[in-house]
Amino acid sequence: MKSFEKILPIDNELPVDYADRIGLSYSVYVSQYHKKNKGQFLTPSPIARFMGKLAESNKNQISILDPGCGTAILSCAIIEHLASSNFGLETINLDAYEIDNEIFPFTTNVLNYLKDWLSNKNISFNYNLIQEDFILKNADVFKSEISLFNNHTTIEYDFVISNPPYFKLNKEDKRAKAAESISSGQSNIYALFMAVSSKMLSHNGQLIFITPRSYASGRYFKSFREFFFSNVSLNQIHLFDSRKDTFNRDNVLQETLILKASKSNCIKPDAIVAITSTKGISDLSSPRVKTYPQNQILNLKSKEKILHIPINDEEEEIIDLFRGWTGSLNKYNIQISTGPVVAFRATEYIQELFVNETVSLAPLIWLHNVFKMHIDWPVHKPNKGQYIQICSDSLSLLLPNKNYVLLRRFSAKDDKSRLIASPYFAKLQDAEFVGIENKVNYIYRPKGELQRNEVIGLAAIFNSKLFDNYFRIFNGNVNVSATELREMPLPPLELIKQIGDQLILYNADFSQELIDNLVTHTLTNINELVL
Repeated sequence: MKSFEKILPIDNELPVDYADRIGLSYSVYVSQYHKKNKGQFLTPSPIARFMGKLAESNKNQISILDPGCGTAILSCAIIEHLASSNFGLETINLDAYEIDNEIFPFTTNVLNYLKDWLSNKNISFNYNLIQEDFILKNADVFKSEISLFNNHTTIEYDFVISNPPYFKLNKEDKRAKAAESISSGQSNIYALFMAVSSKMLSHNGQLIFITPRSYASGRYFKSFREFFFSNVSLNQIHLFDSRKDTFNRDNVLQETLILKASKSNCIKPDAIVAITSTKGISDLSSPRVKTYPQNQILNLKSKEKILHIPINDEEEEIIDLFRGWTGSLNKYNIQISTGPVVAFRATEYIQELFVNETVSLAPLIWLHNVFKMHIDWPVHKPNKGQYIQICSDSLSLLLPNKNYVLLRRFSAKDDKSRLIASPYFAKLQDAEFVGIENKVNYIYRPKGELQRNEVIGLAAIFNSKLFDNYFRIFNGNVNVSATELREMPLPPLELIKQIGDQLILYNADFSQELIDNLVTHTLTNINELVL
């Protein structure tokens, strides 16, 4: 007898609590590898109830879609809430998708109990547990035009609630191919769940999801953002201060958010969005609340459609400050690119030591060489040679040895700063070229040279707490993409140079405290200084 068959409901047990107990049993029944392979992290009951209570309805008959239901705890949560808050509710129709054969019997037990629980409240409950891939089953929503001869009709729902799987899809995956129109690179399956669901909402239908927040920015999610935010309007976003708390029983370290959005005939830019936040699960009943017009946190007319998510007055002031700047790297004739040396493709040119004077070598800068306001080179590590050969076959990998600002493309999840930038000056290396590894971004002036005060000033503002806080408002992952920095508003170039000049006077005393004080004083008094 399997463990789930022994778990019987307790007298007067609420469906969410029963689904939670069943879920805990399932977590023991299958391996951690199985859950990770499925991208399956079951929703804790406090989060499920928080999400369920976001739903609003006074209809006597409602339809619900749970596109990756697991043990159906989210279905239970939204139905529990609507059954207690909507006194005219008579009928609930639920479509729940699940492809994991191992969890299917667990889910069936929960839904049968939910049916009995609702029957005692004189509410009719019809459920359809669908053992098919949700994305492939509904892939027609990605087609811009449905043929007159296509008999497929998209079912629409009053509510879609989900904790979708999280994992990256190979480009050859059938689901990735079906969603090519909304992908800008490697897809993550959770974004496809959100996209399909946004097309399956009825008029005024409500979508409630818990996902990673990585879709808020970045090149890979750009097409997704265009698709998703053209179909729904934001209503509420909930953030957790702690990464560890949300799915702690599955040992998941992930920056997540809860999103509520709704379908309407026209997207209203000035519609009010609530931004709520808690430290974790324990204080979900008393979240902090701020409200914003949608166009203040999401500019639908912008090229990137980056979602800014402030949670307090300080972050709101930071967004206002950056919105007041009209500068950018491009406007200052400055560009940012990703280092061209992909190590595993260039192994024949990479050398650990300068040992042969007959071979021309250039310094090779890796992520581990880049620190705040300084380059530490050479730093010898296994398989990370600090030199790269200069020859006809390697020239396409090399850059002219001139002034750059170097930035790490990745940060550790527990790093205090997401933005880590360093000045690089040509005269420090006696070489015609320099190699920059692919995990490092470099800022440069394409036709010309960055001046010394520009290099130090740019490195300083990117290393400042002010810019790091702004970056975290819209970036919820460890990636620092060139696209995001290219689009980031910048203060007037003269102020950037002024910061550089001031730091030069301090004779390379680039402490974090000095940088923060100088950048904050210079840039937050911008009107006074410009005048």
